[in-house]
Amino acid sequence: MAAPSVFRAGSARARASPCGCRLSKTLLDGPGRARRRRMPDPAPTTSRPRILLADDEVTLRDVLAQVLTEEGMDVTAVGDGRAAVDRLAADAFDLVISDVKMPGLDGLALLEHVRGHHPGLAVVLLTAYGSVDSAVSAMKLGAADYIVKPVVFDDLLVKVRRLLQLRDLRRENERLRAEVARQGEDREIVGRSRAMQDILRLVDKVARTRSNVLIVGESGTGKELIARAIHQRGVTAAEPFVAVNCGGIPETLFESEMFGHRRGAFTGAVRDKIGFFEAADGGTLFLDEVGNLTPGAQMALLRAIEEKAVVRIGDTRAVRFELRIVSATNRDPAELVAAGKFREDLYFRLNVVQLVLPPLRDRRDDIPYLIQHFIRKYNAEMNRACTGITDDALRALLGRPWKGNIRELENVIERALIFAEDRDITPEDLPFAPPPVEAASPGEGSLADVLRDVERRQIAATLERLGHDKAAAAQALGISLPTLYRKLAEFDLRGG
Repeated sequence: MAAPSVFRAGSARARASPCGCRLSKTLLDGPGRARRRRMPDPAPTTSRPRILLADDEVTLRDVLAQVLTEEGMDVTAVGDGRAAVDRLAADAFDLVISDVKMPGLDGLALLEHVRGHHPGLAVVLLTAYGSVDSAVSAMKLGAADYIVKPVVFDDLLVKVRRLLQLRDLRRENERLRAEVARQGEDREIVGRSRAMQDILRLVDKVARTRSNVLIVGESGTGKELIARAIHQRGVTAAEPFVAVNCGGIPETLFESEMFGHRRGAFTGAVRDKIGFFEAADGGTLFLDEVGNLTPGAQMALLRAIEEKAVVRIGDTRAVRFELRIVSATNRDPAELVAAGKFREDLYFRLNVVQLVLPPLRDRRDDIPYLIQHFIRKYNAEMNRACTGITDDALRALLGRPWKGNIRELENVIERALIFAEDRDITPEDLPFAPPPVEAASPGEGSLADVLRDVERRQIAATLERLGHDKAAAAQALGISLPTLYRKLAEFDLRGG
């Protein structure tokens, strides 16, 4: 069996006039040479796409390999299906292009092998004009596409680029899903206070719709966490979640980043690029710090939202999208509108539902639970076995103003675990001196007593808020009704 031909981008190889290749869309550049119109590049990838090409016609195989190589792809060319199977066992590829009719193992058998042993790997079939029916049947069996001979280079490249872009999107989606699964504990919303329970109820309600949401809250209150919860609890959970820091995009690059551009649209645009709107199509686009957008960026954003379509810079074709926009700001949006710093029409588009996140100082009952959560998180990340926190250290943390909110608390606990290692966190492990006990103490007693007091006050407040409806209170607290009755007896609460 002949060794496979391996083509690399930029390699020099004699170009024979192709047998079975139609040059109607090429420019002839001297005898036997064809200079093609170069196709636009897709969004950048981390490495050159690897293509496995199987065809028993040597001339056609070499020309197709050269065409793909000149487009920046690494091509491995083989002469039959059995050789292709061997290469698939030895190397990883991004796409397979195979002739249907080959000696030995033909293209249909190769397709069956790929589906069984390399699920997710796309296969494109080459077929003669009279065999289109068999190619269509092959697509029903799982082929990604087919190309009719004589091959038109531009048509080939359009299909290859499209399939490679779909591959990139699938991989990114898989990466995001894996990240969500891996960081599920990190992204857990911790909050038993009345304020957070109210927020979570609203999250569940709005997640069942596709309405736009505006999240308002100080820095560090968990705005992106809430945005992800809306996405993950909704009907679009399996679709992309794309987060954009609006404050980090210069106005000159805003439309390029948000809407995309075509290669050559401006200096530095060396390849096609899809924008954030296209990347988030079908899912959720999270616009963080939307209050920092310039007037020009606000106008461009409003136009895209109203038209539900974007046009890449350098293009004339509108690309439609369907997604939910969740935006966030640490500034009062109504004040920005009143001051003329934010467009009122854009505000109404974004602010279908508004969620206002409380600062940590207004939900101190959640601090002990947040501490426990971060201890578990950083024990796992740092291979520590911190056993908890002492009473004095807890009182010191309860007495802090927490201007940086949850983000600041997490930073403090992460730092404390570096010093505490395999024991309780003490005041000495904290980056600040504890305040006087008289000024900060929520009550004397052990850590268990402090937590019991927090739990008792939370149950009492929930019952009061819900008119002493025990079933509703149990649901709001996330406990069973028998557990609630046991707690009422334990804390000597009549519960109405």
